[in-house]
Amino acid sequence: MHLERFGTPEVLGIELGETYVFPKIDGTNASVWLEDGVVKAGSRNRELSLESDNAGFYAWASKSVELFNYLSENPNHRLFGEWLVPHSISTYRDDAWRKFYVFDVAAPHLMAESEEEPEAYLPYNAYKPLLERHGIEYLAPLKIIRNGTFEAFCHELQNNVCLIKDGQGCGEGVVIKNYAFFNKYGRQTWAKIVTSEFKEKHAKTMGAPLHAERKLVEEEIATEFVTQALVDKVFAKIDLDGGFTARRIPQLLHTVYYDVVREECWNFVKARKNPTINFNTLQHFVFGRVKALRPDLF
Repeated sequence: MHLERFGTPEVLGIELGETYVFPKIDGTNASVWLEDGVVKAGSRNRELSLESDNAGFYAWASKSVELFNYLSENPNHRLFGEWLVPHSISTYRDDAWRKFYVFDVAAPHLMAESEEEPEAYLPYNAYKPLLERHGIEYLAPLKIIRNGTFEAFCHELQNNVCLIKDGQGCGEGVVIKNYAFFNKYGRQTWAKIVTSEFKEKHAKTMGAPLHAERKLVEEEIATEFVTQALVDKVFAKIDLDGGFTARRIPQLLHTVYYDVVREECWNFVKARKNPTINFNTLQHFVFGRVKALRPDLF
């Protein structure tokens, strides 16, 4: 996927909830998958071959026993990563070059009703043991942050020395992933903060006090009032009315949100003594709570 700059409309609200902050390394984008029992490889925009390779990635990947074994065991997976070859940053450790570092694993959506529906990205904790089982390199998160702030993400950016030689500064930037986040267009999207742009535009925040996490009233409300009973009740009504399919997931999410606001608004306003509530943020946490209570539906 194309990474969006943190703070832009495409990733508005991605910081709400549990976010994984990954190092961004500076090589060339690469992917691998299995087709008819053969390992295939691609760059960001095209399929590779020995005759039309990309910095030698296909030549390496086609001979990798680890990749073949992984993809044979998980034939529907596609591995995305960075093939670390010289680009803009030359301060990586000598032993880091010409290796494939996986940063995403995609698989067909579990509830997709057609081949045209998009793939879903597996959470880090789901794909990490699969990669380790086959000895495949991957990028680990620098930190897991709940309800992060810009300052918190920039703190991790400044401390990102993943694969960098000692004393040679920090890496290219960070990638912020919230596996429960879908933007207002319905797309699963990650955010990025790039070191060079950060230094130019946000120099004043260098060394600023760190506010890593926030306790949000909207999250408290969602946790308290989106109950298992409520989600199951709404699901049952939809299921009785023509059957539940993946296409009716938005109906489930919005109905639960509607019920919480309509039925419980006075209760959470009274209990919290007229708090300031951002209803977009509340909706985000209600949706996340529904997914947590009924993961079988997503």
